[in-house]
Amino acid sequence: MDSNAVIVTAGASVGFFKLVNTALRRLPVPESACRNPWKWRNISTSLVHSLITGVWAVLCFCVHPEMAEDLRSTHTVFSHGLVSVSIGYFIYDFFDMFLNQKISQAWELLFHHTVVVCCFGLSALTQQFVGFSVVALLVEINSVFLHLRQALRMAGLTGTMPYRLNRALNLGTYVVFRISTLAWMTRWLVLNRSHIPLPSYTVGSLGLAIMTAMNIVLFCRLLRSDFLQVGSEGKREK
Repeated sequence: MDSNAVIVTAGASVGFFKLVNTALRRLPVPESACRNPWKWRNISTSLVHSLITGVWAVLCFCVHPEMAEDLRSTHTVFSHGLVSVSIGYFIYDFFDMFLNQKISQAWELLFHHTVVVCCFGLSALTQQFVGFSVVALLVEINSVFLHLRQALRMAGLTGTMPYRLNRALNLGTYVVFRISTLAWMTRWLVLNRSHIPLPSYTVGSLGLAIMTAMNIVLFCRLLRSDFLQVGSEGKREK
């Protein structure tokens, strides 16, 4: 894919996720989520993205396993398309939040999306480190459960079996597909330092440092909200 194809694919992706969000207006919303229908649609649209890209990222390595051996130069149109589609989604979601939510509430995610678009955009346009970007998109497997968690909470289903099951799956996939993936990516970047141009190494290092810090904070919040507080409530009841 050349630069024009990347831009067209990303643009089409923006339009696709806008259509998904618009279509969600026609679907019923849980009564407890009616207080903030925009957030319900935003979470649902994000869930669609995570389902698509999480599966797509796994298929990229199944279809072309050689990419795992050379994350810098080896990739396929299939994997290049995945990165381009994700760029489009993050651009769409950035403006969706920017236009519909207070900056004070959304600044973390707006900053996150800006970093991701810059890193993925550099990768897609230069056709370098596409495989590395696909590895980063493996975190979307965990994002499926993160978004489900938010949807279940908005629907008022926090005390149900589906929520407890999702809580466990969310924690497990968080460790495997977020923390472990980011740790592996950091190790790969350090070990291959001599083979990576300084600008790319700088962008990659800064991006990983920011993502790692944000994910550690989110992990602590999840533990406190879904496990530590639940344990404290159980002790009080006993």
